[in-house]
Amino acid sequence: MPPLHPLRFQPVLRRYIWGGRRLSTELGKEIGPEDDYAESWEVVDHGEDQSLVAEGPLAGTALGSLVRERGEELLGRHAPMDRFPLLLKFLDARRTLSVQVHPNDQQAAQLDPPDFGKTECWIVMAADPGSLIYAGLKPAVDRPALEQAVREGTCEEMLHRIEPQPGDCVFIPAGTVHALGEGLLVAELQQSSDTTYRLFDWNRVGADGKPRQLHVEQGLDVTDFDRGPVQSQTPQPTDRPGVECMVRCDKFVLDRWVMDQPRDLGGGERCHIVSVLTGSVNVAGDPAERPLTRGDTMLLPASVGAVKVTPNEPTVLLDGYLPD
Repeated sequence: MPPLHPLRFQPVLRRYIWGGRRLSTELGKEIGPEDDYAESWEVVDHGEDQSLVAEGPLAGTALGSLVRERGEELLGRHAPMDRFPLLLKFLDARRTLSVQVHPNDQQAAQLDPPDFGKTECWIVMAADPGSLIYAGLKPAVDRPALEQAVREGTCEEMLHRIEPQPGDCVFIPAGTVHALGEGLLVAELQQSSDTTYRLFDWNRVGADGKPRQLHVEQGLDVTDFDRGPVQSQTPQPTDRPGVECMVRCDKFVLDRWVMDQPRDLGGGERCHIVSVLTGSVNVAGDPAERPLTRGDTMLLPASVGAVKVTPNEPTVLLDGYLPD
């Protein structure tokens, strides 16, 4: 078998009523003529949703197959695993998303079929003036208060809100009530789960003219009412010049790199998800032999070690990986 190399994947595109066309106009994704492209799943191994290698001798191979058949090379110190534990996506919120909440690992394990919990974080790539993120509940909001607001259609009054700027990072642990507001383009790193409980959908209807399904009881059951309001993350300096840690939790670590000269990235006997926010870079060993640009994502297998990343201009990129 050919050795593993830096892996580009074919995006998995999702259309929802709240999507738009920014995935194409700002991130260069190949989409159809419709105006409701909401998500581009860049790295995913979740059931039938599979990233397929796009370039090189492994082209067409599913990420799940690499996890099962070449897990030690791919995952390094974190092998073996049943499936790849992280998912990276881009979201275009032309309209506000539903108010939702996700279960934690223990709660999701009780589902049929079992799933991971869903802890996630957002990095804001673009924000229209006045765009909002709803993150957490206002102080002292308990289950009866939230349930009543949901039933009466006044859920927004229970939600803490922030007005984000490009570059902001918002961390949403499982159990946190949240919604992404209209006018935002974000990168999201999360556990590999698609379990979402919709508490409230702004009293609107779907494409079929009917209200979209809600999951009020399930959502209330998994809500962490002790969490309270969520603020934007404060980046933490690291011992590496130009590298800030945006999120460190028991599910993943997300660093932000600001680069204007070649650097070694990856290694540590683990795989790395690299995604470009602005600028462009060339990655040593990339079989495509072309730059990674804004909206491009690459998975660096553990077996390739640290690779040289050369910016073609001042560049900002994300590096996501599993914690020790």
